[in-house]
This record gives sequence, C-alpha cells and structure tokens, in this order.
Amino acid sequence: MANLNSQLLSRPHAAALQEPSPVDHEGVAWHYGAPLVEQRVIETGTGVVDRSQRSIISVAGPDAPTFLNNLLSQKLDDVLPGFSAQALDLDGQGRVLHHADITRTEDTFYLDVPRAQAASLMSYLQKMVFWSEVTISETNLALLTLLGAPIPLPDCAFSREVNWAGPRRVDLAVDRTLIDATVSQLEAAGATLIGLMAFTAERVKALEPELAADLDDKSIPHEVPNFIGSESNPAAVHLAKGCYRGQETVSRVHNLGRSPRVLVLVHLDGSAPTLPTTGAEITAGGRKVGRLGTVIDDCDLGPIALALIKRSALSSELLIGDVSAAVDSASLPTDDTTERPGRAAINRLRGQS
Repeated sequence: MANLNSQLLSRPHAAALQEPSPVDHEGVAWHYGAPLVEQRVIETGTGVVDRSQRSIISVAGPDAPTFLNNLLSQKLDDVLPGFSAQALDLDGQGRVLHHADITRTEDTFYLDVPRAQAASLMSYLQKMVFWSEVTISETNLALLTLLGAPIPLPDCAFSREVNWAGPRRVDLAVDRTLIDATVSQLEAAGATLIGLMAFTAERVKALEPELAADLDDKSIPHEVPNFIGSESNPAAVHLAKGCYRGQETVSRVHNLGRSPRVLVLVHLDGSAPTLPTTGAEITAGGRKVGRLGTVIDDCDLGPIALALIKRSALSSELLIGDVSAAVDSASLPTDDTTERPGRAAINRLRGQS
C-alpha cells in the first residue's frame, strides 16, 4: 500500500495531529475543526471515527484456530464465527510485544494492530507457520468505529460490538477504497463524523492502553487490569488455556502476587502553561515512580492521561516536571484480596518449616 492516508482527510476542516506522538494517528484526521464539540456527539447521538491508520492482518486456513491459539494469549482453538476479543503476543519473559483486536468470520481470523506493529507481527506469524495449513496476509481493509447510539450498519467485511468500559462501540472493517462512501452511508443513517481525538479521549477514560504510547519494553500483562480475563470476559489474557510464549510469567504473577506497576488514569493540572508529553517521567518525593502515557483534553474532565505507576506510589503527590498530577480513584485496581493459590502453598510450606 503506497499511500495509506485516508480519503477523509479531504473532508472540510479535517486536521491531522501536528505534533509528534507515539499514539497511532498517521494518515487520519485528529479532528474536523471542533475537537471538544465532537466529543459531545457521543453523548446524544452516534459518532463515526476513521481508524484506518490501523493495519488488518488475515489468518485463514484449516489450522488457523490452533495455530493462533498456540501463539497468542487468547483462547482461540474453539471459538465460533462472530467471536471478537483482544489478544497479546508476549516474549519469553512475558513482556508485551504486540496487542491486537481479533475477530473471527466464517473462514478467517482478522487481527488489527497499530500500523507500526504490523510488519513485526506478520514476520513473527510467518516464521511460526512450519507445517500448519494457514495463509497469512495483510489486507486492504480499513477500520471505522461507531461510538454512541445504534444505527443501521452498511455492508462490511466484518463488524464487532466491543466489550469495553467506554460508550457503546461497534467496529466495522471495509475496503480502503470505500471509506468515504461508507462514512457517507453512515452519515445518511444519522452518524456524525468525529476525529480520532474524540475516540482517544474515550479510550483513555476506559483505561485501554495503546502499546507504543502507554506501555514500555518491560510491560507485562498484569500491569493492565483490563488485559486479564475472567469467566465472564475473556479480555486479552485467557487464564484457562494451553501453553503459549510468556505464559509462565502470566501464571506466576497471577498465582503469587501482583505486578509492581499498574496502569491508571491521572488528572493533570490544567493551569500549567504547557502539558507534559507522552513518555515523560513521573516522580514522587524526588524519585521516579512511573511514566506518562497518552495525554488528551477531555470535554468534561480537562487534561487527563494514562500513566504506568508503581503501586507503592499511587497515593503519593505526583509530579511530571513542574506539572502536578492526581490519580483518579475510580481507576485504581480492585485487587482480589483472596490469597492466591501459589502464595497459599508457599505460606503452608513456611508454616511447616
């Protein structure tokens, strides 16, 4: 694909994000002239967001379910068409390398990732084929996201309703050549075109990280509570499935304790002349306790951000340079106080010694 800039960048008042940012944004509109007003659309109607900056990879063939199940953190060997969830690719130490949204249709799994992750994920999948009957390719599909009230959906390669902590969300995959036409159909059905900034504000409030912006090369799944599955929600890490690379770390942390860091929402001092940028160091009492992730202006909350912070510093007074920050109490993890099986076994052994 030579040119991945969206057709919608030619819409009136379309503006790309101007400053450098690790947030996946290249080639789509950050807003269409009224960024904070666009966020209000979600409250009373339906917003459609161009997220065609993401790449969509297809994995097809009779062995696709077991092939992906053996490599990723999601249980995929027995899922039915229509299944959607997140999945992680971890390294041998359990650190997050890739973070994908997955949808299964009748004969294909679609994995969509930020564009910067696509080449390395494709390379890894292709290297692991061996004798599996699978075909892996990057598609010409583009992602559109609907936020807010339901409206009739146009024809598309696949659609999925996303289970997250934000407003009602439906993702649609359409051919890249049909982005403008599909958005026009959605507008005729009552949707309003809004920019990626509006989606990003909802993503931050929903505590949904984007790998390059919000995590680092040491991040493990348990640092993001939303990544860890339960009986009612598979999330990105299914805790009852067969082996995959990095599972030992996932199992050890889950059975023995907690991650030293955790992803939370922070409120930034809006009176500061300039806001800190993604990747900035967070300090408490003069020592580093974390890093700042995606920074965004929300129409209700003002400047907010995701932050990866040491659990021991969550109640401390935080600074990012000269800008003060406060952890949103509602974003604090509700840790299960039940003694973990592994910890219980260790305590029993200590009691016998």
